[in-house]
Amino acid sequence: MHTLGFDFKPWIAKKSIADGPSIKAYIEETVQEYGLSSKITLNQKVISAAWDSASALWSVQLQTGDHTQEIQCRFLQLCCGYYNYDSAYKPEYPGEDRFHGPVIHPQFWDPEFDYADKRIVVIGSGATAVTLVPSLATKAGKVTMLQRSPTYMVSRPSQDGIANALRSFLPNSWAYNLTRIKNIGLQQFIYQRCRKFPEQAKHRIIDMLRPLLPAGFDVDKHFTPSYTPWEQRLCLVPDADMFDAIKSGKADIVTDTIAHFDESGISLSSGTHLEADVIVSATGLELLFLGGIEISVDGIALDAPNRFVYKGCMLSGVPNMTYAMGYTNASWTLKCDLTHRYFNRLVTYMDAQGFRYFIPQEPVNKDNTEGFLDLNSGYIKRHEHELPKQASESPWKLHQNYFKDWWMFKRDPRKERGLTFE
Repeated sequence: MHTLGFDFKPWIAKKSIADGPSIKAYIEETVQEYGLSSKITLNQKVISAAWDSASALWSVQLQTGDHTQEIQCRFLQLCCGYYNYDSAYKPEYPGEDRFHGPVIHPQFWDPEFDYADKRIVVIGSGATAVTLVPSLATKAGKVTMLQRSPTYMVSRPSQDGIANALRSFLPNSWAYNLTRIKNIGLQQFIYQRCRKFPEQAKHRIIDMLRPLLPAGFDVDKHFTPSYTPWEQRLCLVPDADMFDAIKSGKADIVTDTIAHFDESGISLSSGTHLEADVIVSATGLELLFLGGIEISVDGIALDAPNRFVYKGCMLSGVPNMTYAMGYTNASWTLKCDLTHRYFNRLVTYMDAQGFRYFIPQEPVNKDNTEGFLDLNSGYIKRHEHELPKQASESPWKLHQNYFKDWWMFKRDPRKERGLTFE
C-alpha cells in the first residue's frame, strides 16, 4: 500500500499488504478528506463517447437504469482498468453439467455462500487462487488447488517493518514518502535483475519456498514454472499463509489437467479423481480495453489495434483523451499518478496558450512494433488482437519503469515530440 496508495495520502495502517475492506476505508477517507463526493456520480454506465473536431468537444452517452442522457466535455479521461466486470474467463469443462455441487467463478462470489466443512477444488494458479486457498481453508473441510502448470510465488510479510519504524519518530508524510521511494526502488531492482539474470532469479525464487513447505514436498513439480520470472506476473503470498495452509494439511496442490467433471468431482488426465462438494473456477479475467466504451472520432469508430499508444496514456489520432493504465510489474497506481499529473500540466499549458485540443501522432518508424503488454499470460494473449500497439522508441513505447516514466512525463509540453496542438 505504500506504492499502491495515493502519493498525497499517507498509508498509516500497520499492514502494508492490506485486505479489501481496509483499502475501501482508505479510499472513502480520502474522498471525505478532500471533499470529492460532490464530484463523483455513482450508478452510471458510459455507453459511448464521440469526438467532434468542429466544436472540440466529446459527447458522452450515460445510462442509469432505463434512463440515458448525454453530457459534453472538453477532455475525457478513462479510468476503467482493463478488465471486463460483466463477464469472466471460464473454460468449458467436459461434463460440468454432471457435477452435483456448485461451480463458482470468484468474480461473482456470493458473500452469503456457506462453504464450512466442504471439500473445495480451486482450479487455477494465479493471484486469485493463491488468495482464495488460505482464506477458504480456515472454514472448509479441505481445499485443493488444481493447476495445469505452476506459477512463480514469493512470500512477504504483510507488515513493512521499516515503514512502521519510521512512523514512530517521523511525521506520517515523511515516513510514507521514504517508504514509497524505498519500495519503488526495490520493486524496480528486483524486476530488472529477474529480466537480466532469469535463471539465477528462477532458482532463487524456488529455493526461497522450500523452507516454507513440508519436508519432502515436490517443489519442482508444483512450484517450478516452465517460463522465466516476469514473463508472467509473480504471485505474492502474504505472511506465507498459503504455505501454512499446506503444512497444516487443510490445503494441498495438484498439478494435472482435467479430463472431465463427474457427479462427485473431477477426473484428471493422470487417472486421479478429486472428490469435491464445491468447485471454484479461478481461471482468470477477461480483458476489456477502455471499458468497452464505443469511441468515435469525427464519426469514425475507434480501431484500437491500428492505433499506437502515446506515453502509455493516449492513443494516436484521438484528441483530448487520456486513459489510466498502470504497471504490470509494480503497483498499478504509480503510473496513474504520473499520468494524471502530466495531464494537469498539459491542460494548464493549453489554457495558457489558447489551444482547444491536442492530438498524439503516430511514430515516424512504424516497422518495429510490439504488443501492448510485454507478458505472455493467457488473459493477455487471448485479447492481444484487440489492443493497440507500441513502437520501439519513446514516447510510443511502454517502459514498465517508474523512473524512466517519471522523467518522460516531466517534459515541457512545448517540447513534446509527437504531440500537436490546435
